[in-house]
Amino acid sequence: MIRATFVKLIVLLGATAFYTQLAQAQGFVFSAPPRGPVAKESAVYKPIADYLSAVLKKKVIYEHPGNWLTYQKEMQQGRYDLVFDGPHFVSWRMAAVQHEPLVKLPGKLAFTVITRKDNTSIQKVEQLRGRTVCGLAPPNLATLTLYSLFPNPARQPIVKEVKSFPEAYKQTMKGKCTAAVMRDKMFFKLDKKNPRGRIIIHTKGIANQAFSAGPRFSAEDKQRIVGALLDPGAKQKMKAFHARFNKKGKPLQRATREEYHAHAKLLKDVWGFDIASR
Repeated sequence: MIRATFVKLIVLLGATAFYTQLAQAQGFVFSAPPRGPVAKESAVYKPIADYLSAVLKKKVIYEHPGNWLTYQKEMQQGRYDLVFDGPHFVSWRMAAVQHEPLVKLPGKLAFTVITRKDNTSIQKVEQLRGRTVCGLAPPNLATLTLYSLFPNPARQPIVKEVKSFPEAYKQTMKGKCTAAVMRDKMFFKLDKKNPRGRIIIHTKGIANQAFSAGPRFSAEDKQRIVGALLDPGAKQKMKAFHARFNKKGKPLQRATREEYHAHAKLLKDVWGFDIASR
């Protein structure tokens, strides 16, 4: 009897409306990439969930996904109501699960593909075909950007997975990899004191990481979230977030659909993110 009533409710309300009511009852789910253990990530994101709960007068719950496979799966199923992550994911959610970009970090994301100064045999990025490049595992944006420079999958570099950009740099300087791909700012920092690297290509910057919100939030809710995140007084409430992602303390910025719409294509070869098949 209860099951039958439950099914009828879904049919009557429609999936979106039903899950909107469910979210309002149980809480909207806020998540972000699992870059670290639960305690460390919760210290950054839970204060944001608590802050937005107070602003919206609706429960917003931070949920650590546990691992990347779970994060991707839950994202693909549209379970997350609010997410903070990279522009390729923001773009994909816009196209696939009706998310809207709200607020972004200031500045651009740009990447460098680098090699050792004394490696004069590599002058163009095309010469890395079939060579070993140190990089973070996909769907890291730097690595996906590298792949996008090689449209033919059979003629791409071989990515040797490392756990961090500093490790990618270190391995390349030791000759373990022909090249490395990393954030441009990280390369300049690592190579400053003892310049040993050489840039093969420096990519054009794209929109920074951003918060995006799904269809279970009303338009009014989204406007309140934007206002709350852009409020200068929010810096203290989001202290750990700014310490990690925005050390210079520049104001967060309103995000627009136009600056994110094209980046979903970077995920086209990552399992589960093929928009055409949806």
